[in-house]
Amino acid sequence: MSAVSDRLPTFPWDKLEPYKKTAAAHPDGIVDLSVGTPVDPVPELIQKALIDAADSPGYPTVWGTPALRDAITGWLERRLGAREVTHRHVLPIVGSKELVAWLPTQLGLGPGDRVAYPRLAYPTYEVGARLARAAYEVYDDPTELDPEGLKLLWLNSPSNPTGRVLSKAELTRIVAWAREHGVLLFSDECYLELGWEADPVSVLHPEVNGGSYEGIVSVHSLSKRSNLAGYRAAFLAGDPAVLAPLLEIRKHGGMMTSAPTQAAVVAALGDDVHVREQRERYAARRALLREALLGHGFRIEHSEASLYLWATRDESCWATVAHLADRGILVAPGDFYGEAGERFVRVALTATDERIRAAVERL
Repeated sequence: MSAVSDRLPTFPWDKLEPYKKTAAAHPDGIVDLSVGTPVDPVPELIQKALIDAADSPGYPTVWGTPALRDAITGWLERRLGAREVTHRHVLPIVGSKELVAWLPTQLGLGPGDRVAYPRLAYPTYEVGARLARAAYEVYDDPTELDPEGLKLLWLNSPSNPTGRVLSKAELTRIVAWAREHGVLLFSDECYLELGWEADPVSVLHPEVNGGSYEGIVSVHSLSKRSNLAGYRAAFLAGDPAVLAPLLEIRKHGGMMTSAPTQAAVVAALGDDVHVREQRERYAARRALLREALLGHGFRIEHSEASLYLWATRDESCWATVAHLADRGILVAPGDFYGEAGERFVRVALTATDERIRAAVERL
C-alpha cells in the first residue's frame, strides 16, 4: 500500500490548515472561499426524487437506468447542442474526481505512456497519471506537444482554477489535431453551465467535432450546477468505442452510482429552473467579490466562467493567503494548481450571501 501512496504528492489542502486556524480566529468567524464546496440547499424536486427512490434494496447497474440515460442524452442535446446521442454514448460515474484519478489506470496506461493537461490545472490530472505510473506533462497549447506516446490529452474549459474558456475555434483546432495524431481527448466540462463573460462550448458540439464523437469524451458533473457535490453525481459522454470498455471495467470494479442518486440526477437534468436560480446566486456573489477584490488592490485574470476568481497582488500566493487569513478570509494558493500559479490565489464564490457580505466588508 505504501508503494502506491508514495507515488502521490502531498495532499495540497493539508498545507492550508495553519491559515484556516488564523482565519477562524477572526471575531466574526471565518469566510471560507478555498475549497469551493456548494453551500446552498439541494433543490426540493431533487430531494424529493431521492427520497421517493429511497426504498432501493437491489444493486444498481453501473450503466444506470434507462431513465437516467434518457435524461443524460436529452440534456446533452438540449443544453450542449449535441446530435444523434444514444445510450451507447453515455456512462454515469461516481462523481467526476474518481474518474479523473482512475481514468489512466482504467485505460491501461503505464510506464512509457504520456498524459498531458493544462499548465494551470486541477491537481487530480497529475494524480491519475501517477497512479498509473504514466509520464505526465503540462502544456500551454496542446497542439505543440510531441504526439509520440501521448495517450491521453486533458482539456478543461471552463478552467479550474482560472475560469478561462476555450473558444469554439480553439476547440475545433485541438480536436482535429488530436484525431490526426491518434490521441484520446478527454474534455473536463464540469463548469460549462457557469459562463459569465463567455459562453462555453462543448467538444460534443457538431461545429467542434464535425458531427463525429470519434476519439473524444466529455466529463460533466452536477456538483456545482445543482448543488449535488454530496450526491457524487456525474457522467461521461462521447465515443462509444471508449465508453464500452470503460463500462466493462467499471462493472468488474463495482463503480456504480446509488439508485436514489440516479433518480435524483434524472430530476436534476430534467429541470432548468433551479440551474438558472443557482446561476443568479453565484452571479450576484461574483459581482460583489470581484468589486471588493479590485478595490483592495487585486488584479483579476481570466475568470470569465466557473465558480472562481483568479486574483493576484503580484506577490507570493502564500503571502496573499496569509494577508487574507488575517482578515478571516481563506482562499486557495495558486501553486496548488501548478508552478505558474505561484503569484495568484483562487477565490471561490461558494459561500452564503451573509459570508460573502462579510468578506466584502473586511476587504
